[in-house]
Amino acid sequence: MVIKSLQRRVSLLLLLPVALLLSFTGIFGFLYARESLLDEWREAAILKLQRAAHSIDMRIGHPIAWIEMFYKTGGNRGEYGIQEWILKRLQESEGVTKVSLQWIDKGDTRMPMMRDRSHMGRHEMMRFHRARISEVTPPRYDTKTGQETVTLISDLLDDAGRLVGRFEVGVRFDYLMQDIIKLGWWQGDKACLVDDSGRYLAHTDTMMNGRRKLGETGDRLEGVLLAAIRERPFGTILGAGHPPKEVTGFFKIKQAPWAIVLFAPGKKILAPVIGYLIYYSVGELSCLLFILLLIRSVVGNMVRSITEISDAAGRVATGNYGTSLTVRSRDEIGQLTQSFNTMVEGLKERDFIRNTFGRYVDHEIARELLKRPEAARLGGVKREVAILMSDIRQFTPLAESLSPDVIIGLLNRYFSALIEVIHRHQGIIVDFFGDSVLVFFDPLEGPLEPVIRKSIDCAFEMQEIMTKFNEEVEISGLPQLEMGIGVNSGEVVVGNIGSETRAKYGIVGSPVNITQRIQSEAKGGEVIISEPVYGHLSEELVIKRAFSIPLKGVKGQVRLYLVEGILAQKRDIENLEGEGN
Repeated sequence: MVIKSLQRRVSLLLLLPVALLLSFTGIFGFLYARESLLDEWREAAILKLQRAAHSIDMRIGHPIAWIEMFYKTGGNRGEYGIQEWILKRLQESEGVTKVSLQWIDKGDTRMPMMRDRSHMGRHEMMRFHRARISEVTPPRYDTKTGQETVTLISDLLDDAGRLVGRFEVGVRFDYLMQDIIKLGWWQGDKACLVDDSGRYLAHTDTMMNGRRKLGETGDRLEGVLLAAIRERPFGTILGAGHPPKEVTGFFKIKQAPWAIVLFAPGKKILAPVIGYLIYYSVGELSCLLFILLLIRSVVGNMVRSITEISDAAGRVATGNYGTSLTVRSRDEIGQLTQSFNTMVEGLKERDFIRNTFGRYVDHEIARELLKRPEAARLGGVKREVAILMSDIRQFTPLAESLSPDVIIGLLNRYFSALIEVIHRHQGIIVDFFGDSVLVFFDPLEGPLEPVIRKSIDCAFEMQEIMTKFNEEVEISGLPQLEMGIGVNSGEVVVGNIGSETRAKYGIVGSPVNITQRIQSEAKGGEVIISEPVYGHLSEELVIKRAFSIPLKGVKGQVRLYLVEGILAQKRDIENLEGEGN
């Protein structure tokens, strides 16, 4: 669960920033591209509408130009001929279907001007002071021509501002729309021509059939569009939504109260950016998927290595070391795996040392012994060693007077002090027997005399430690202890003693038993040595007393020596030589 959680956390921590960065980049790019495309559409739409409005203005402006020329001749009676010439030219203009001039004078209505040239010049012209185009009618079906026409209506006023006549010019609507109809976008897009009230004059979308005015359906975009047409000469408006469902643009015609309107669906305008967003999203997902696969590949290998280490650690905790883990990389995980293998090898070595030599052998000595073949297999070799054995005097009656907890605590403190001294002199503890300890000093391939000297030094330091130990236990209110030590040397079997399931590095042989008998002759605070030990160090030892006694298991009398000390000068020389080596 922890490993899976680690993989999920690593994936999340790596994917989340990348996903946020890519999403932010995509959204920013989409918004920027959307605004750019909408701006481009606005510019293109306004340009299209401007061209279309200009076309209508140009076509409707031609008859208006003749009408304005007619206005300029209205103040003089002598210009009747010019007026008739203008009317004639206006009638002959392209797209003009009708020219009608109606005078109003004292209720008398003159005959309207007709297309028939035979009527030209038969009616006297009346004077008028000023005129203006008062109305441009929406397209209407003319039954005479069978076409839709737009009528330009002008009111003719006298000096007093009274209406004296009305001038009407009919223009074909298809003539006005001729250039627009040729434009491809007019047929392909949703476009229309409306007046300033929003009434449809022309449109290209069949969906508008039956509709008469902008905004009549309550559409918000059309309502905003109609308000904008009344306020501005041109512009564009975005509908609701992101992207907008529909956008529109308009451009007003100067010569008529009309406006050309263009509608377009937002998806069509933003199709490139929507496609970009789709492709970008697919690319982003692909990128995240690739990163996820990469993470799972890299982190997966790391997690597998950690899992292996975790499982191996669990096995090590139960004492099953197994085989070394495979180092698959040179990175930190590889170093961790290598360190774990090193640790396991150290644990194996420690356990092997503990199983082989017990807990109370200095590890440096144990490693040195492990280099020898007899240390790693059952059995051993014969070799002369120095043997030391110590025992607390009068311990049995003392133990009977104290509680078990106190006795155990006292012995633990006692042995802890002795073990430190024994390690310092490179002694090998074979075992503890109640309150006794058996130690030997192995010369390995070297001479016996130096290790015998170490055993004597160790014995006297153990006695010195007892003095300090007794001072400490006296403070605690516990009884003081006295220890006797025996030191012997001889040929024993050194090696692993036991079975395949339980073995211990130690010594066996009669010198071990003799050592036990020797220490039993030592009183509290005494160190007694055997004849072989004395023979090696006779010139260095200070002997307090020599005596011969029978020992159990030994024929005849055995010569023993109560040692008072060892000459310091000789010992220091040996120590210096040892350091030099």
